[in-house]
Amino acid sequence: MLCESDTRMALAEPVPTAYCNSAPQGNCEVPLDDDDHHDVLLNSSSRTAEPQSIKPGKDSNMERCQKDTCGLRASSPAACKMWTAHRDGEVKLRMDEQGIGSEPPKTVHQLFQEAVSKYSNYYALASKKGGQWTKLTYKMYYDECWKAAKSFLKLGLERFHGVGILGFNSAEWFIADIGAILAGGFAVGIYTTNSAEACHYVAENCSANIIVVENQKQLQKILEVEHKLPHLKAIIQYGEELKEKRPNLYSWREFMDLGRDVPDTQLQEIIASQKPNQCCTLIYTSGTTGQPKGVMLSHDNLTWTAAAAGRFIMLTDAKERQEQVISYLPLSHIAAQMSDIWSAMTFGVQVFFAQPDALKGSLVETLREVRPTAFLGVPRVWEKMEEKMKSIGMKSSAFRRKVASWAKGVGLQTNLKRMNGYSDVPVNFRLAKHLVYRKVRKAIGLDRCSKCYTGAAPITRETLEFFLSLNIPVLELYGMSESSGPHTISLPHAFKLGSCGKEVTGCRTLIHKPDTDGNGEICFSGRHIFMGYLNMEEKTKEAIDEDGWLHSGDLGKHDKDGFLYITGRIKELIITAGGENIPPVPIEDAVKEAVPIISNAMLVGDKAKFLAMLLTIKCHVDAETGEPGDDLTPEALEYCQKLGSKATKVSEIISSKDKAVYAAIQKGITAVNERAISNAQKVQKWVLLEKDFSLFGGELGPTMKLKRPVVAKKYSAQIAQFYADVDTPTGETSPRA
Repeated sequence: MLCESDTRMALAEPVPTAYCNSAPQGNCEVPLDDDDHHDVLLNSSSRTAEPQSIKPGKDSNMERCQKDTCGLRASSPAACKMWTAHRDGEVKLRMDEQGIGSEPPKTVHQLFQEAVSKYSNYYALASKKGGQWTKLTYKMYYDECWKAAKSFLKLGLERFHGVGILGFNSAEWFIADIGAILAGGFAVGIYTTNSAEACHYVAENCSANIIVVENQKQLQKILEVEHKLPHLKAIIQYGEELKEKRPNLYSWREFMDLGRDVPDTQLQEIIASQKPNQCCTLIYTSGTTGQPKGVMLSHDNLTWTAAAAGRFIMLTDAKERQEQVISYLPLSHIAAQMSDIWSAMTFGVQVFFAQPDALKGSLVETLREVRPTAFLGVPRVWEKMEEKMKSIGMKSSAFRRKVASWAKGVGLQTNLKRMNGYSDVPVNFRLAKHLVYRKVRKAIGLDRCSKCYTGAAPITRETLEFFLSLNIPVLELYGMSESSGPHTISLPHAFKLGSCGKEVTGCRTLIHKPDTDGNGEICFSGRHIFMGYLNMEEKTKEAIDEDGWLHSGDLGKHDKDGFLYITGRIKELIITAGGENIPPVPIEDAVKEAVPIISNAMLVGDKAKFLAMLLTIKCHVDAETGEPGDDLTPEALEYCQKLGSKATKVSEIISSKDKAVYAAIQKGITAVNERAISNAQKVQKWVLLEKDFSLFGGELGPTMKLKRPVVAKKYSAQIAQFYADVDTPTGETSPRA
């Protein structure tokens, strides 16, 4: 069994030497006894936090935790493995000898108790109904969760069974989530974009006893599959009044009253039986490569990661100055849960709920009203902001545009220098800050925001540079559901464009089987590593190796300063007929950067003689349905006009094979090809598609990740056409429409 705290660390492959990048000390060698001659690259966070003595609450099982021979605490003889696929399984916690990784484990209830004792009368949750904000203090929040837990018990929630939650972010969502955990069940978020069948898969997989829905639309999905859910005992609706009376269907108010006669002692007993190394939450992967997997997260996964990540990004404790955040990203995803529920609870943050149509346009209004101190956006959110700001900028007077252009040039140069260690602030930067940057921040509600983050999918350099030019550094973080969210995070004083930062203190990275450039599979270790996939032992063994390393499936490398760069996904690698391994994302990003009218690009060419590319054009999207339309965005229109094209619609460009636009796309792709490291990495053919990729069309997942197998199937005819001619094309790329 791997002993994480031992310096003689057994790694994923038997190795004689591990290269450890530890920022202050530089390179250090860790000898390992073995005759094999492979190298791995290991990166361990060098920052150590002072261990804090935390007194466990009355419900603690800490006294039962024994240190085993490896220096790792195990709660019982059953918890001798680092993983489990059983709902009631226990895992060995990956305790360190010192630093933040050695801090005593705690349950969700213990964390909440601590929050209430520290932040009792501080506001915790703020919801806007009928134009008015209603707020709950931390004490009220705890009491509501306690009531919900008793009501879940009344409805027959069984130990280690799911409570599915299907709806937009709200106080009720949080209360149902924590109530389910306190009552001994699993909190299980379900994507609101799921079909009835996809909801059925999750509910059945977690043996859901109860499902909480937001409204009639989500309720209908559950009613459609209810007859196939033998464990389901009740449905609760919170977002709107019930439109019909049915057995075992409750309004939120009715539900909260149900547990009144359940004695507190009954709930206390269940809470007292909970252990930090048991599962309390399931996060279902978005299933881009097959059926979703239920990622089992323990109490310790949530409570430890919340503290570790919050300290790393220097969240301020509410006693000093209360942080304020907006909850709007899907809570069925780990990023929003870790940020909005768990880190918020740990530091006494006040959480404001956005309106359900946040991603359709109302988010900026909420941002302006709340003025958050920290903000997390997926790349699409930042891109939409960029597009909106550019379209407003285009309507400004020539003089204003000139001033903005000057300020952006100064902002980008100053911030890039700052990123590389220069601390001098030029006079023109101060002037630009006064004239432009402050006004821009205020206009988008980020004037108090010192922490702007992006994650969950790749973001283009173009978008990062746009915000950096306005003195808004958008910092990348990286992780996965299986690592309870964050693994590496960029910081305002330590970031590099294109990198997703350094390891959170207490987390470790291993680059497995690196090539000559240092690129290999990124593997993680630490207390944030998940327990396993529910009921999927083989899949769990594929993800966590025998030494406890989580294999991410991502390819990446560290630079000399310990910053991590993601270079692709193993499963996404295109292996050409000539046997060359090609990561598609860098080529796709380069094309999007070279041709600003391009919205999405997907490289194809697996087992083929050459590479080709599917391209879509930036177009208006229906705010209600999310369906891409035919009209060009203002940015795309301006681009066409500069080229001398009169096109205003995607269909016009394609039907007429618009000479100016096609020539510009060709020019951009030729420029990208000139930088290719081999002929095999050149894009030889391309085609413009009539519809942009979207969640609506199924080409993008809930976090806006490209579903490559779906696109390949949907556009199989166009892809086949690329290779209809047997000969490999030579010279110029050939466009097709």
